[in-house]
Amino acid sequence: MRSKHWGAVVALLAAFGLASPLHAQGVAAPSRSITLVVPFAAGGGVDTVARILAERLTEKLHQSVVVENRPGGGGMIGIDYVARAAPDGHTLLLMDIAAVLIKWLHKSTPFDVVKDFVPIAKVADADMVLFANAALPANNVKELVAYDRSNPNRLLVGIPGVGTPHHLAAAMFNSAAKLNIMAVPYRGAAPALNDLVGGQIPTMWATPIAVMPFVKSGKVKALGVAALARDPQLPDVATFAESGLPSVAVDVWFGVAAPKGTSSDTIERVSGAIREIARLADVQQRMASLGFNLDYADSKAFGALIARDHVAYGKVIRGAKIMPK
Repeated sequence: MRSKHWGAVVALLAAFGLASPLHAQGVAAPSRSITLVVPFAAGGGVDTVARILAERLTEKLHQSVVVENRPGGGGMIGIDYVARAAPDGHTLLLMDIAAVLIKWLHKSTPFDVVKDFVPIAKVADADMVLFANAALPANNVKELVAYDRSNPNRLLVGIPGVGTPHHLAAAMFNSAAKLNIMAVPYRGAAPALNDLVGGQIPTMWATPIAVMPFVKSGKVKALGVAALARDPQLPDVATFAESGLPSVAVDVWFGVAAPKGTSSDTIERVSGAIREIARLADVQQRMASLGFNLDYADSKAFGALIARDHVAYGKVIRGAKIMPK
């Protein structure tokens, strides 16, 4: 009797285009909530994106989506947890650019970011920007290059840790402009920003959101954006490409992935929901207020991005002699 009634419900949903392909094939619907794993501690940028996304995915999928933080190992613990999870659609990963760097920063890793996951969709990204203390006598990238060449071995640049995307941007800049600006690793972005504002370091790589209040107050200035287009929050600041250094570009992206073997139906269903979420004006506003640009890409495009960055940033890390742990 229950089977008969369920069949009638599925038929009714199908008539309105609401039944998922899994239902249409007669496969049981997920029996528990979906876990979206964040491989970092709560409160950071990746976690914030995940919670906004989980809230809306719950609405779109009519299935509870909960965020679970599994920090440690620069993201390795949480990523490995999802790689080993059952490919049944119940466990997903909020993946960010750090995932493609792990192999190059550690002597051994328990997963392959390209082979052990199925990309679902890219969600958002943020621009990497080179900031300077207001007292530094350089107001853009070209002036900074000229200053460094006139004052060799004097400039320092703050980064929130070894092997971070910020570190890659610093290495790219040195290589492209033939400079030797020493990167100073901090335990996170906050202490680096404190030293930038206080004048202990002259420059720092960062995404804009935390630095913008100091830019507006005149204590910090933005010199260049390491992206293909200008940042909406800094429309008057040229990109490195506009400054003659097109190879200095770091896309700090966020997306959703699933364990290898997850069905194409699940991938399409979740990707479609994310595409709809990315079109919502209130979500766009929330993301923008946090310094993120909504930039949806489907499974194929996101997979190509992961594979490309995995190789490209590996070359940057090796070229900069950033040694694995």
